[in-house]
Amino acid sequence: MASTPNPPKPIVVWITPPGPNSWKVIVVLEELSLNYRIHSFRFDDVKKPPFIDINPNGRVPAIEDPNTGITLWESGAILQYLIEVYDGAAHRLSYTGLAKRHLCNQWLHFQMSGQGPYFGQAGWFQHLHAEKIPSAIARYTAEIRRVLGVLDGVLAKKAKAEGKEAEGSAVWLVGDKMTFVDLAFLPWNFRLAEVLVQSWDEVWAGLPHARAWHERMVELPSWKRSMEHRARLMDEQGLQWNGVPKGIETFTEYEEKIARGEDTTALGK
Repeated sequence: MASTPNPPKPIVVWITPPGPNSWKVIVVLEELSLNYRIHSFRFDDVKKPPFIDINPNGRVPAIEDPNTGITLWESGAILQYLIEVYDGAAHRLSYTGLAKRHLCNQWLHFQMSGQGPYFGQAGWFQHLHAEKIPSAIARYTAEIRRVLGVLDGVLAKKAKAEGKEAEGSAVWLVGDKMTFVDLAFLPWNFRLAEVLVQSWDEVWAGLPHARAWHERMVELPSWKRSMEHRARLMDEQGLQWNGVPKGIETFTEYEEKIARGEDTTALGK
């Protein structure tokens, strides 16, 4: 098998450390052992230069690859780029055949349109919105269960078809190996206990195949390194688990301080 080309110049990854989307990119970079550098900055600055000049939408992550001269934003587009440019020979996290390549794209689109937005809204209304709206919390909690149910059902069907129903047998979304699309689901699922305010067993109740799939990836050295980076960067910025600086109670209060031009850095120290 051909080796994965390692870029001579580090790929620069612009992130604010709390949110899951940036870590979709970081874990793939880690898994492919690529040369990269994290440019971590505060959420206060996502709508300001220089970041707004890189991503006019003011959302992380974004990358600058000096090896190709390409700048990209949107995590799904970044993943597809990394796979095409840096996994095109080895195919450690991808496939060559037409069907499997497009199945990978299918699952990536499901992650981007289904998992990410619904899980993000659940977290917002459960923890960050200024007032509790039970109907919104119930809706997005139900969507989390629905998305997890889709994943569990597909993995269960694959396990049966592949004769891998025994405990501990590895089943993946596409083909017979872990791909970048499996990893794309990892960061959002990793946060579910906090988002849902449930124990880990409650989160995965009735979802044994999805749980086993997720927990296989949690044990990856690439993921553990990614979370070590996150913990260090969160601590450097004085952030709580939800991304709000220490000393600030709600995200609304945080946004108001940003809008008034107040320095939130000292609050997090």
